[in-house]
Amino acid sequence: MMELVTKNWTLKLLSLIFAMILWMFIMGERHLEVGYTVPLELQKIPKDLIVANQIPSLIDVRISGPRTLLMKVSPNDISITVDLSDLKPGLTSFRRLEERLNLPSGMRVTRVSPSFVDIRLDRRKEKKVPVKVVLAGDPDPGYRVVGLKAIPDMVSISGAESEIKSISEVMTEPIDLTGVTENFSEIVPLTYERTYTNFVDEKTSEISVAIEATEPVESVNSIEPPPEQKQVE
Repeated sequence: MMELVTKNWTLKLLSLIFAMILWMFIMGERHLEVGYTVPLELQKIPKDLIVANQIPSLIDVRISGPRTLLMKVSPNDISITVDLSDLKPGLTSFRRLEERLNLPSGMRVTRVSPSFVDIRLDRRKEKKVPVKVVLAGDPDPGYRVVGLKAIPDMVSISGAESEIKSISEVMTEPIDLTGVTENFSEIVPLTYERTYTNFVDEKTSEISVAIEATEPVESVNSIEPPPEQKQVE
């Protein structure tokens, strides 16, 4: 009996070691877990609607599965997609985002953060508003601004209805008048600090500024007439 146990003991020991390594490898595959940061993709947004709230662009997920499968997964191949085609204006909550992951079979999502997203859709509107010219500094002493002209003087903006209805004008970046003594024109960017509204076309305006002297400028060659003299009788 002992002879059967001790016969070829080296080969049997190597077989046992190999079996243990194989078992550890298989068990390690079963419990392997990897974290990914995947993009959140919004698809099929209706043309007459616009997303009108802040939503995360990336989602943190942890995925478990066989090592051989996880080694083949590239972060660029994983995304979470949300279909907005049938939505109407208002707030909609999308929960259980893990069910929207495009994962191969054999893998399991163990964690998603955030686990849901709220998406608010608003009607898309367009509106024309005037351009307000903003000035900074003062012309040289003895000069003043007598006219301003903007081309274009009206611009179109488009965006969320709830935001666009409160917009009455857009402004230029400040135009520096320091030391100016004559007319000039300048193309300046238009400033606009809103989140869900944008310019349709024009983002700049050509501003013409008219300057004039506040007092007549005396000629160097002018001769002042002598004072009138009274005759003494």
